[in-house]
Amino acid sequence: MKKVNSKNERIKRAYLTYLKEAGRKSVASVDQVAAAIAEFERYAKRKDFALFHIEQARGFKVFLADQRHPNTGKPLAVATVHSKLMALKAFFIWLADRPGYKSRIHYTDADYFNPSANDSRIATATRNQPAPTLEQIRHVLDIMPGETDIQRRDKAIVAFTIVTGARDAAIASLRLKHVDLATRSVFQDGREINTKNRKTFTTTFFPVGADIETIVCDWVAYLKSDKLFGPDAPLFPSTRVALNEGGMFGAAGLTRSHWKNANAIRAIFRKAFEAAGLPYSNPHLFRNTLVQLGQTTCRTPEEFKAWSQNLGHEQVLTTFTSYGSVATQRQAEIISSFSSQDGAAEPRKDDFNQLAVLIKRLQNRG
Repeated sequence: MKKVNSKNERIKRAYLTYLKEAGRKSVASVDQVAAAIAEFERYAKRKDFALFHIEQARGFKVFLADQRHPNTGKPLAVATVHSKLMALKAFFIWLADRPGYKSRIHYTDADYFNPSANDSRIATATRNQPAPTLEQIRHVLDIMPGETDIQRRDKAIVAFTIVTGARDAAIASLRLKHVDLATRSVFQDGREINTKNRKTFTTTFFPVGADIETIVCDWVAYLKSDKLFGPDAPLFPSTRVALNEGGMFGAAGLTRSHWKNANAIRAIFRKAFEAAGLPYSNPHLFRNTLVQLGQTTCRTPEEFKAWSQNLGHEQVLTTFTSYGSVATQRQAEIISSFSSQDGAAEPRKDDFNQLAVLIKRLQNRG
């Protein structure tokens, strides 16, 4: 079996360039598509894509069903299989319109990559991820030590995440100049920060408590006054690694450089929650915590819209549909409260008025 099919390589390169340039996909998304296509190509023994037959798609689905995760030894997750198949379906739909392929591949041929309807529902279902409560986050911060530079940085990262709701990739790339303590805000500049879809917006500190906010403010002041960091220095510098007294490599303070990615931040969260005796909550779940706080804090649609924008959402529906589901425990409390009322609950007129205003605004926005 030949290791490379030069014709396949050329058309793959063209497709991946199309995804990046025309489809505006991120590098990570393009890499995932490339990996799925490469896996199918290996399965098909690197045959010319122009010789594609629907039996190859059917056989590949069986092949994926038999695969095991290299670390756990368990079958691949339904969502993983679904994403691979959808990537391949999109690729062959694109191929069906290319010269040299469109006479051989029909658009409907790509449909044979579709997983079963049940698997699609399982893969795309929205599941309720338990977000940590504000009290749990405060407990984690109380447990975290703060003697060394690294410990102070780690504690400030956890505090900053709940104060701003920033994504971990953005946090890893923030600079000191992006934080304005006078206005209690963070300017997430898409030109310099790895925000989602490179959006630019300003986040005002969420009202999560003066004690948590103080941790952030003290850290910023420490970097400026004690460490003499300039405005372009990282807000959360990476760890310097050096030989210790035992001749082993270990943490030896802070650098003046950013982390390359957010892996270290997630590791900090995992260690902090484990030390506090709580289940691991990744940084993104803090955004769910803030949405739940907003549901109980905001009194009008306008206030919730401002809360949504503060998270970087252009549409308030994103906050409602992606983060705004009522927590299971709170759902039970609300439903149970109806049973304790005398007679049918009488809806308040102002509730209906506020809901009508919200619906009208969403309709006007399309």
